[in-house]
Amino acid sequence: MRTRIKICGITRVEDARAAVALGADAIGLVFYAPSPRNVGLDQARAIVATIPPFVTIVGLFVDPEAAQVESVLRACSIGLLQFHGDETPAFCGSFGLPYIKAARVKADADLVQCLSPYHAARGWLLDAYHDQLHGGTGKSFDWKLIPRDLARPVILSGGLTPDNVGAAVRQVRPWAVDVSSGVEAEKGIKDAAKIAAFIAGVKNATA
Repeated sequence: MRTRIKICGITRVEDARAAVALGADAIGLVFYAPSPRNVGLDQARAIVATIPPFVTIVGLFVDPEAAQVESVLRACSIGLLQFHGDETPAFCGSFGLPYIKAARVKADADLVQCLSPYHAARGWLLDAYHDQLHGGTGKSFDWKLIPRDLARPVILSGGLTPDNVGAAVRQVRPWAVDVSSGVEAEKGIKDAAKIAAFIAGVKNATA
């Protein structure tokens, strides 16, 4: 099975174009003001306008007001919603779009109990736990903590880089991998060579 690839935290048109040209299946736009990768509506519109068909545009939110999500959806064509906070299943499913739900993994967390209410999610994104940050930490977690045969497709995130993504794919066999800081030159600015190496790492692991 081919592992899908999402490049998240895109803030520039040129980075979006590079990610797509190099083979990314999806790009992520962050709509969370505290994040250094946060994008405004005009910025998001410009990025979305460059994306060709059959590449998914993912909008990432952390405990948003419904009005914020709705304003983003009016402004640009988002294909998939990604929720990283304490949003309820009803809230996540209220916008007429498919969504994925993130969980931060730590040793004493029951992932099945945490995520099972989100049975309508298209996938469950597993990220490294941090007590203050919601993703983009650059930290990985112990992949052995992931239960076998979760009910929804697994999207693996958290500290993935060109150097470790091959091992991650071989061990976890996720439906997709999601990277942000691991392919950056600096926060919010992607490095095309790192994206190319990351995508090659994924492909080599599933060849």
